[in-house]
Amino acid sequence: MSIEENQTPQVIYVEINEDNCDQRLDNFLISRLKGVPKSRIYRLVRKGEVRVNKGRVDIKYRLAAGDVVRIPPVRVAERSEESFVPKGLQAALQQGILFEDDGFMVINKPAGFAVHGGSGVSSGIIEGLRLMRPEARFLELVHRLDKDTSGCLLIAKKRSALRKLQEFFRNSEIKKTYQALLAGQWDRKKLIVTAPLLKNISKGGERIVVISKAGKAAETLFTRIKLFRNATLVEASPKTGRTHQIRVHAASLGHAIVGDDRYGIDEINKLFKNKGYKRMFLHAETLKFKHPVTDEKMTISAPLPLQLMNLLNNEESI
Repeated sequence: MSIEENQTPQVIYVEINEDNCDQRLDNFLISRLKGVPKSRIYRLVRKGEVRVNKGRVDIKYRLAAGDVVRIPPVRVAERSEESFVPKGLQAALQQGILFEDDGFMVINKPAGFAVHGGSGVSSGIIEGLRLMRPEARFLELVHRLDKDTSGCLLIAKKRSALRKLQEFFRNSEIKKTYQALLAGQWDRKKLIVTAPLLKNISKGGERIVVISKAGKAAETLFTRIKLFRNATLVEASPKTGRTHQIRVHAASLGHAIVGDDRYGIDEINKLFKNKGYKRMFLHAETLKFKHPVTDEKMTISAPLPLQLMNLLNNEESI
């Protein structure tokens, strides 16, 4: 598909209202200047072409109600929805809404898609939703899931809902449960892993997470659901939300998640791939939390994807 280029005709001044207050300047500009690379947006701010209340500010500046943001003329490369959002992702997003009201939505995120663009990924779940809902004034991720993880993902539709739900996460007021298939037979019925986690960069430039006393506190409860010949189905309940937490804690047990190319066991992954199974078996099954407005107790669950269900139902292959 061809790329159309539009020239913003003049400087735009935007007054910040309640929907955008407390948002970082870079995130605000990314949502306004769709199609403009992040590096270009950062450069515009550094050079002082973007201003807030007539003054220079840092890219991390948090906007306040009443602020006036000056946005300079920018040439924007706009892709059509079809070329920017793969049809498979479009269908998954349209069919995967588990709950929605005026303040937020929960979607059943498909595996294989990043939650947001960046680091060589042109677009992700949140960009896809914004393109599919151009009338939406506000759509932001409340939390994140790894690219190869499926399941419940919270999206805020209002700034007030985003603040409240993120506060719930910080205070451990949202209970998350995952289903994971671990390599080998795990002989425990239940175990809490509290190994601290540290983000690191491998020799190949790939970000990995390691267990280290210098890392941040992390806690995951593993509960055995079913034993198979070569694997164990578990429920994983993380109390904290560190990057790759469940994956690294599972690997520390000597029973890495099946299909995990970064922390997994190569021989086991190859065994399952030879049987036609090609993804990581980690699924964010359930979220439990209070509704940010009504205080109603919410329990939202995402059904296992068909590929995972088929694998579990075919016990001879596990």
